[in-house]
Amino acid sequence: TSGLLVVAKTDKAHEGLSVQFKDHTIDRLYAAIVYGHPVPASGTVDTWIGRSDADRKKMAVHRGERGKHAVTHYRILERLRGAAMVECRLETGRTHQVRVHMTHIGHPLIGDPVYSREKKGFKTILETLGFKRQALHAKRLGFIHPATGEKLLFDSPLPHDMQELLSELHV
Repeated sequence: TSGLLVVAKTDKAHEGLSVQFKDHTIDRLYAAIVYGHPVPASGTVDTWIGRSDADRKKMAVHRGERGKHAVTHYRILERLRGAAMVECRLETGRTHQVRVHMTHIGHPLIGDPVYSREKKGFKTILETLGFKRQALHAKRLGFIHPATGEKLLFDSPLPHDMQELLSELHV
């Protein structure tokens, strides 16, 4: 995954950021290129995510209250040839949340080596472009600075490899 992340330089900063993560007040927005066109075009995935029973290295959606509560709001930004550019806003922040949630609704991330299989017709495109990762980018990160109280908002443009993939998939 490309894009933004936040790192605390002091214990005080770490504590302040931890509270914001716990309270789900960190603003996190991701861009993803997924297989197919989600229906509906926008929605909310509200599940429980925990370790997979079949593969302990993977996360999975669980029924009931097993794992941790996870909420992702998504919307299609652009329909592509056999795919879609989707924006995902995280209400919670769980391990592999976007990857697991998009797979759960039947639209895994292109190039995801863990949660998806290459769909017919995409293998050649990915090989030609040298695209060897999941098509996921942390494009916006916002939080309150733990020391100054200032609201900070950072944006990161889509990286070149994802721009190339988008260009290749334009209808």
